[in-house]
Amino acid sequence: MTRPPVAIVHDYLTQRGGAERVVLALARALPGAPVYTSLYDPAGTFPEFGHMDVRTSALDRLTVVRKHHRAALPLLAPAMGSLRVDAEVAVCSSSGWAHGAPVSGSKLVYCHAPARWLYQTRRYLSGMPPAARPALAALAPALRRWDRRAAIGADRYLANSSAVAAQVRAIYGIEAEVVPPPVTVDVFGERRPVAGLDGGFFLCVSRLLAYKNVDAVVDAFSRLRGERLVVVGDGPMRNQLAAAAPPNVTFLGQVDDAQLRWLYRSSRALVSASYEDFGLTPVEAAAFGRPSAVLRWGGFLDTLVEGETGVYIERPDGPGVAEAVGLLLESDWAPDRLRAHADRYAQVHFARRIQAELAELGLPGALPCASDPALVAGTADVMDPSRDQAPAPVHLARTGRRRSAGAGGVPSARAMMGSGRRT
Repeated sequence: MTRPPVAIVHDYLTQRGGAERVVLALARALPGAPVYTSLYDPAGTFPEFGHMDVRTSALDRLTVVRKHHRAALPLLAPAMGSLRVDAEVAVCSSSGWAHGAPVSGSKLVYCHAPARWLYQTRRYLSGMPPAARPALAALAPALRRWDRRAAIGADRYLANSSAVAAQVRAIYGIEAEVVPPPVTVDVFGERRPVAGLDGGFFLCVSRLLAYKNVDAVVDAFSRLRGERLVVVGDGPMRNQLAAAAPPNVTFLGQVDDAQLRWLYRSSRALVSASYEDFGLTPVEAAAFGRPSAVLRWGGFLDTLVEGETGVYIERPDGPGVAEAVGLLLESDWAPDRLRAHADRYAQVHFARRIQAELAELGLPGALPCASDPALVAGTADVMDPSRDQAPAPVHLARTGRRRSAGAGGVPSARAMMGSGRRT
């Protein structure tokens, strides 16, 4: 029996995050490819996966870990090892687990980050119950050995950002090419207002985990009582964050894409103090002509152009975030430049890079042609006059004063994990 040309492997499909959006982008670029994963929670992740051929490990039979995937950390390596991925090329979308799946053909790894709980332990596990940490620490040496064997077994290794490429080099000794993921929120799709919410707010889109530093953003708006903050996303810290939030902060939990489009378009700017390995949200905001204030760290060093698409947060605490929001308010932002920046991350560019990588592995012609409208439509090259007016500067404050633009992108050498400027 002939093997299928390509399959997709992902760690787990249990949440709605940037990595899961990349899997959707891969699936659009590789129509018909089956998706292998350890756990699949249809209610917890994007509904588009319901139309795909999703194949799970035996671990998926345990409802408790499907609903709480972090409880399955010690079990994910053997779960991935139990999968049998039969394809000419397996494209592994990995944050530390999918790259360990056994494959019958070649293996192309798309790395979102090396396993955070193995290599960024303090930051990633800070939100977990204290009783669980010693057990996970005891397992870490064996899992690091498994993880490194999995990494060096790949035929090709890609990274989503300069920061992640530096981590891959430091941890595995692998030189990974950087292939940024695409913006997958369709700018011109349906926009559905969120009931009871007026426009003109600042937006934070994040899972509510300790290393995302949403508490710092909430604290900043306790100091900015004249401004409003809307937080989109869910996670184990939601109740704690909501209890500490001032009246000008609203938590929405999960929203669908139609609501997310409306939120981006109705916002004044995006704010994120998270430790991000890629940092997609400022690119999504730019696609809607909105600037961002993001932490000067990791993947955000690739995805924000200082002074042109936003400003950097120098410290992930309330005063540091408030200071950056103040810089946003003092500046004017050109929507056409913001959209042009986002268009560099269009789906078509991502699909072409993946196609080139598959060709290197001897699998040419695996993708649909670039005339596919789902792949071609960008953000700056498609204008819908019924939705967007001619580009004009976005004024976040009454002063109208423009700050001088920075020198542009930050050199990739500064994207080394932990080398971004922070205090």
